[in-house]
Amino acid sequence: MSRKGTAPLPQTCYPAVWLWPGQALYSGPALGLNAHSGSVWCLVVGVDAPVTISVDGRTITARSALVPPRLVHQLRMKGPLMSCYLDPTSARAATCRAQFAQIESGIAFDHAAQQDLLQPPADDAAARRWLDAAAPSDVHRMDPRIELAAKRIRDDPAAAVSAADLAAAAGLSESRFLHLFREQMGSSLRRYRQWCRLLHAGRMVGAGANLTTAAVESGFASPSHLADRFKSTFGLSATRLLATGLVIRDGA
Repeated sequence: MSRKGTAPLPQTCYPAVWLWPGQALYSGPALGLNAHSGSVWCLVVGVDAPVTISVDGRTITARSALVPPRLVHQLRMKGPLMSCYLDPTSARAATCRAQFAQIESGIAFDHAAQQDLLQPPADDAAARRWLDAAAPSDVHRMDPRIELAAKRIRDDPAAAVSAADLAAAAGLSESRFLHLFREQMGSSLRRYRQWCRLLHAGRMVGAGANLTTAAVESGFASPSHLADRFKSTFGLSATRLLATGLVIRDGA
């Protein structure tokens, strides 16, 4: 995650990540990711070749696949890829899921607009068009109490708001709130908060902060805590990703 430039990306700029409220898009080399599980939906597209996803000893090979939250998996492929991370509260998460008709081992594969997703975006406008093709924006129906709680976390991810406080604001018992949150979001409260903090840290690094400052101001207990959560979520270390010369684009 290197510093974000102010000018449009050149046609050859690569790798890069775009951050929008509720979504993140990575374009770059596969980097040999370790087994990991995310807190949100992840759409992965092999640019030049299919991607192989291993889950519980089984493998799925496809050009595009959608991995649900909390599923431990490992990606193997050659060449560049696109990875799009979709917040469960986002309308785009539901519309992206609707683009797939085939599911195996919890993973959907062969996106309906797959051919349109094989070209990596060369600039910010192209990245937005890619996102629109992958996960068209639409009205998303979610329990308004959970939607409000998720927004509260996104708006201030560093805040240590307890589950009890969020439940009270929603007018629910803590146990009912946590159950409903997981049911609606597909992710636990803890992991969703972690996701929001990772996005916040990414925006800070893109704006010029170092990892230590980004960790503290995003609500992580320490830089090592940020490093651990980053690796468990994305399958590689933040330091290793930064070493690729990655460019961060904040689309918020």
